[in-house]
Amino acid sequence: MEQKIVIRNESAEDYKTVEEITRKAFYNIYVPGCVEHYLVHIMREHEDFIPELAFVLELNGSVIGNIMYTKAKLTDENGDEKTVLTFGPVSVLPDFQRVGYGKMLMEHSFEKAKELGYDTIVIFGSPANYVSRGFKSCKKYHVRAGNGKYPAAMMVKELIPGVLAGHTWTYQDSPVMAISEKDAERYDDTLVEMEKKHQPSQEEFYIMSHSFLEEDR
Repeated sequence: MEQKIVIRNESAEDYKTVEEITRKAFYNIYVPGCVEHYLVHIMREHEDFIPELAFVLELNGSVIGNIMYTKAKLTDENGDEKTVLTFGPVSVLPDFQRVGYGKMLMEHSFEKAKELGYDTIVIFGSPANYVSRGFKSCKKYHVRAGNGKYPAAMMVKELIPGVLAGHTWTYQDSPVMAISEKDAERYDDTLVEMEKKHQPSQEEFYIMSHSFLEEDR
């Protein structure tokens, strides 16, 4: 049977499905349980959310994945600010992962982001998942975190090659990303129960998220 794949902007009718997909995709991956679905729950109400870059992927008429973006900020050595993008969560139902649907969502959104006039994306995640999509270490673009360090998990993609050249940058997430773990847990408790587990991926994430590249001398 030929598979029919459609990528489209999400609608209000997709909100609950997208939240459920995100919860199933991330549960127990980084911590016992997850907070990503709570972020989805609150993100759309924030001024930095970009609805034009919220996409779902339908497989044979059923939504199985999604991607969402917010605005973020880079500040250069002169104090000049530049609006950039960050995405997350990008989610695919567990039964459909590792076969290219996340890649399709990302590549589709990159093209739409360029059409909207954006030229840079900064994300945090496992490099193994993103370097094949053109992301590189933040240090290669002289992009630091607010503490002046280069997180190993922070990666940058120039949608327009060379747009960051000639400056050093400091990255700042949208405030919506600083979610309360307690609020997320309280929200999770209102949903259908899923078993919280400890598993090796959580330790891998802890190591990666607390690692930094050597600073410039």
